[in-house]
Formats: sequence, C-alpha cells, structure tokens
Amino acid sequence: MRFGYFLNERQGPDPLGALRDDIAQAAEDGFASAWLSHIFGLDALTALAVAGSQVPGIELGTSVVPTYPRHPAALAQQAMTANAALGGRLALGIGLSHQVVIEHMFGLSFERPYRHMKEYLDVLLPASRGEQVKAAGETIRADVRLTTPGAGFPVLIAALGPRMLKLAGTVADGTVLWMTGPKTVAEHVAPTITAAAAEAGRPAPRIVCALPVCVTDDPAAAVERANEIFAVYGTLPSYRAMLDREGAAGPGNVAVVGDEESVLAQLERLRQAGVTDFVGATFAERERTRELLIGASKGS
Repeated sequence: MRFGYFLNERQGPDPLGALRDDIAQAAEDGFASAWLSHIFGLDALTALAVAGSQVPGIELGTSVVPTYPRHPAALAQQAMTANAALGGRLALGIGLSHQVVIEHMFGLSFERPYRHMKEYLDVLLPASRGEQVKAAGETIRADVRLTTPGAGFPVLIAALGPRMLKLAGTVADGTVLWMTGPKTVAEHVAPTITAAAAEAGRPAPRIVCALPVCVTDDPAAAVERANEIFAVYGTLPSYRAMLDREGAAGPGNVAVVGDEESVLAQLERLRQAGVTDFVGATFAERERTRELLIGASKGS
C-alpha cells in the first residue's frame, strides 16, 4: 500500500508558495503522492501545475475536480497541460460533486448522474490520450482532437455506488474514496471495482482511500473533533450512504484514530481490505500523526 498526504489549502498572501512548500515537504518525507481538493478555493489543477512543477518526483492528484461545470474536452485540455507542467506526475481524480453544489450553487441539472459520468468519460478519456473524439450522447457531445502536450495519465473516479464503481473499473484507472471505512472497502468497493476491471480485461484498479487520521492518546476526543470538523460530510447523501454501510454514526467513526499501535493496525486493515493508496488527512496532533505516516510510508 502506497502512502499519500492530503494537502491543506492555506490562507495568506502567497497560497501557491505555501502549497509548493507543503508539496516539497511531502516529497522530502517520502510520501508517494500528495492530493489537493477542488472545492471553493484554489483551482486544484492550476495550483498543482504551478506549485508542483517546482517539486520533482512526487505524484500529485486532484481529489476531486467536479465534472458538471466543465466540458470534458476542456477538462482534458487543462489536465494535459497540468500533466505536461508536472512532467507526467498527475493523477486526475474527478467526481460528480453533490446535488446541493451543482443545482443550488451552479444552477446546473444534477439529473441522472450515472448517465452524465458515462457520457463524460466517453469524451474525457480518449481526449486526454490525444485521440480523435466523436461522441453524441444525450447531454454531452464532442467532435474534437486535442494536440495538447501531457497526454496519458491515470483517471480516477470518486465512485461510491455499485454502478459508478463498475463504470470506474470498466473504463478508468480506479477510484478515489472519502469517508469510506475498511468494512465498506472490503465488502463493497474492492470486489465491485476489481471484478469490473477483470471482466473488461483491464489491470487491477487503484483504490485510493483518503481518511482523517490522528495519532493520539485520547481517541474519544479525536473522534469528537473529527465529527465537528467534518460534520458536513455526514449530511451529504453519497457519503452518508458509505457511513451507513460501515455502521458509522458520523465522520469521526471512520477516522483513523488512536495511539501508534492502534493506527498502524487500522492502516493494515485498510490494506487487507484492498486499499492500494492510503491518503492521510491530518486534523489534530499533526506532528505526531505525520511522523507515524512517514514511518509507515518508508516501511511500505
């Protein structure tokens, strides 16, 4: 299992400089990858291209870029450009986002999200490989061939439900998860996406599992703190469904918390469940937690 680090967007006069420093520290610490969310701050692809181009060696991923606001050919062009800037180190994570964001904030339709993602990938995947695209879906159409440098990078889908996981396994390179615990990975995510990839004759998919993590002597307090910080994710239907599958009351109940021995045991359980990449989102006792993750990364 590879270890990655979740980057936190920092406020201040030079957020891109701070991001560059954080990526450099993650690379120096030996993490295999570093991941940046795309929410309402920095544009993740642009930020990683600018900051990450100054730091060699480490894979840089988006977790995740919402699809609805961007035509897939336009996203392919942007991602190819970012990948060129990064020397081929991009992992493009994409996702539907959530109905409350797409409809209420952007004013777009969130109707039939599976259809949207399937049609989106029918354009994005060949376009990002520099191939001629001719697609005429119900909602997405394209007749284009990009000449952008940087073609060819892994595309991961924020797939949680059965149909989306099957789609990810069939045509993409894997999935990137959030708020999804080991029981759900072992019983739902890994078998569904792996079987779909095998049936399609594709390589075993990546299962990138990002979770809050805290090494502490007071796990109850850490769980409570995680429930406070990540409360919104317990209210969003897609993540709520994963928490319910896990039997988790809230986000804190899937956070990886405890002392060093306990956290290592939980990480091992994730590995055995089928996780190929663990991405730690530190939220308390950051230095102690980071030290454990560094050690685990070097020992993996």
